[in-house]
Amino acid sequence: MVTPKVLALVAFMALGACQHAGGSFCDIEEPNRNPVEDMTVVEARDALAHNLKGEKLCGWEA
Repeated sequence: MVTPKVLALVAFMALGACQHAGGSFCDIEEPNRNPVEDMTVVEARDALAHNLKGEKLCGWEA
C-alpha cells in the first residue's frame, strides 16, 4: 500500500520536473558577430544558423 508521504513525494517530484531553468532564447542569446575569416567552415555554418534563428525568433537585424 502506498502511504500519503510517498504520494506527496511523487507529486512534488513531478511538479519539480516542470520547472523552467532559464530564460528564452531571446533572453539569453545574442547575435554572433565574429568575423567569418576567423572561423572554420563548421563554425561559420553554426553561426549562420544561430543568427538566422535569432532573426526569426527575436527580430535580430541581419
